[in-house]
Amino acid sequence: MGALVTASGGGDFLVKPGAGVMIWTLIAFGITILLLRRLAYPRIAEALDKRRRAIEESIDHAERIRREADQLLSEYRERLREAREQADDIVVRARRAAEHVQEQSKVEAKQTREELMEQTRRDIEQETRRAIDQIRREVADLTVIATEKVARKTLDDDDHRRLIEEALDEFDFSALPGGGSPARSGANGGGGDSG
Repeated sequence: MGALVTASGGGDFLVKPGAGVMIWTLIAFGITILLLRRLAYPRIAEALDKRRRAIEESIDHAERIRREADQLLSEYRERLREAREQADDIVVRARRAAEHVQEQSKVEAKQTREELMEQTRRDIEQETRRAIDQIRREVADLTVIATEKVARKTLDDDDHRRLIEEALDEFDFSALPGGGSPARSGANGGGGDSG
């Protein structure tokens, strides 16, 4: 039972503290507050201030980085737009150059074809004239030979010319390809010289 009384007496101590204990508790509490205020609070305040400054600097740094990123993104978009415009311009210029080269090639091909056709035409006319001249000479020679055989005599130069001109006038050179008056006029002079 004595133990119970002591336990119950101990319980009174918590409910009804003594004045001495209370004073010493207040003194200890005051000293603790004073030590905390002198030693711990400044360090805690300083640590909190450092933390606040670090957070503000981090926020400022993040804001700066965000602004720089926005600026870089804007510059990138502008350069991308310029690059697309330049690419479109290059494509347009290349298309125009290709069309120009194609047109130039067509013109040159047409001109070359016309020149070749003209040269071929000239060659054909020249060969036709040569052939007609050759035929006239052969006709003139055959006429002279035939006339000599028929007349059984040798003809002089005047007779040769007269007979050649008569034979050539009777022969239709216009029926030959490319034959006509220009070829005949050139051939007349050559036929007279051949006899």
